[in-house]
Amino acid sequence: MSMPVTQSFHLLFRHADFVLVDKAAGVSFHSEDGPGLVVAVEQALGQKLYAVHRLDKVTSGLLLLATSSAAAARFTTLFSERLIDKYYLALSLTRPKQKQGWVKGDMQPARRGAYKLCASVTDPALTYFMSAGFDGANTGLPEGARAFLLKPYSGKTHQLRVALKSQGAAIAGDALYQGAPADRVYLHAYALRFDWLGESYQFVCPPTQGDWFVAAALQQKIVTDWAAPWMLAFPQLKQQSQKLKLNEKDASVEAPPAQEIYDV
Repeated sequence: MSMPVTQSFHLLFRHADFVLVDKAAGVSFHSEDGPGLVVAVEQALGQKLYAVHRLDKVTSGLLLLATSSAAAARFTTLFSERLIDKYYLALSLTRPKQKQGWVKGDMQPARRGAYKLCASVTDPALTYFMSAGFDGANTGLPEGARAFLLKPYSGKTHQLRVALKSQGAAIAGDALYQGAPADRVYLHAYALRFDWLGESYQFVCPPTQGDWFVAAALQQKIVTDWAAPWMLAFPQLKQQSQKLKLNEKDASVEAPPAQEIYDV
């Protein structure tokens, strides 16, 4: 069943060139048996919008939509040049192989619509994560629960879900990757940071859906240690190509290949 338009998202920020919304978990990006997320936002705001990245149906959180084709092309270039920092929150009920570090590897389709991580690195998915454990007592979280702050440096389908599965810590509620049963898939697009036409923008959006996401212990962890994830010790990747002059209003900027649109 599709979610009513009024419940599928919350508008967080509106700019002449883009809007930022908090997408609800369980809402399809594309229209299926009802309005998809993009259509729902267009209907609510009364304007045409352009997708520049995506979220899985099960994922909640920050989604950026451009208000013109020129802005969409520029944002797509920013994403493909890795000039937009993205951070996600996840929760697992099992300990990962390592508490912090890289997950790298090519991804290939597996069975039932899932993907798998490979040892090869021809065109790898790149993810760095940090994590924190909870003892379970008086936290509102199950025993053994572990929270993750993840930064994807590439944009592969199911990238973060596969990354944590490969660490032996499948996301809670993610039945496709054998995650522990839960009231939702515990993956949330938490923060974005980017420069736009000479101004810096930073957005954080703590999760509000899911019994474990709203537990006091996890919310306190977010506020105390992960409130500004761009200030943490995430590695920096070297740019593979010269940065474009993206702070100039140039409608001739063209979008990179479609496969660079992010989908996690």
